[in-house]
Amino acid sequence: MAEGLLTTEELKSLIALDTPTICNALEVVAPQRRGFGYTTKPFVSARPQLPPIVGYARTATIRAMHPSDRSAGEMKEQRLAYYRYVSDGPRPSIMVIEDLDPTPGYGAYWGEVQSNLHKGLGCLGVVTDGCVRDIPQCAEGFQMLAGSVNPSHAYVHLEAFDVQVTVHGMTVRPGDLVHADQHGAVVIPVSVARQLPAAAATIARREAVLIGASRRPDFSFEKLAQAIREADEIH
Repeated sequence: MAEGLLTTEELKSLIALDTPTICNALEVVAPQRRGFGYTTKPFVSARPQLPPIVGYARTATIRAMHPSDRSAGEMKEQRLAYYRYVSDGPRPSIMVIEDLDPTPGYGAYWGEVQSNLHKGLGCLGVVTDGCVRDIPQCAEGFQMLAGSVNPSHAYVHLEAFDVQVTVHGMTVRPGDLVHADQHGAVVIPVSVARQLPAAAATIARREAVLIGASRRPDFSFEKLAQAIREADEIH
């Protein structure tokens, strides 16, 4: 698990930023992260109106195209162990679920029941390359980023949990700090997490100079060049 937990106020400062802004700030405080650590394929954002979420990853893998080869007793035991895992550990949490089927999203693990159970156990939402369903009936405020929306759960079952997963190009380890909104998700190294709000504020001041200039009636190339120079001086 990632070392060091953020305070409630530190988490709130990250929730106040959208995920693209988090990615921009990471480019400043951790330049090596420019090319990885975030989702690189489009999601279905089931609830785009919801604000960003940030939490510590709980991870699992699923399959749905074929029945599990485990017995009913083994599956029940695994399911209870999984919910214990979801319940334990730092909060708030975000589920990151990798669908291992050749056709991810064949069957939905996420819907009315799972969203309510997971919310009750401290989860803010799910990031998955699988599918979701029951969107109007899902737990209020529960964010869902998914590869698709489909109607059936088919033979969906857990394969493993508390493992490293990769979802839409983003590799996540159990306990990683994850930020997500309608745009996608990104893993935040805890070592630089506290630096992100200040970096984001600096970026916002620079961008405000450029955007402000562009909205003036006398905007021109010369005004743009001047605004770029002014923005570059902001640190």
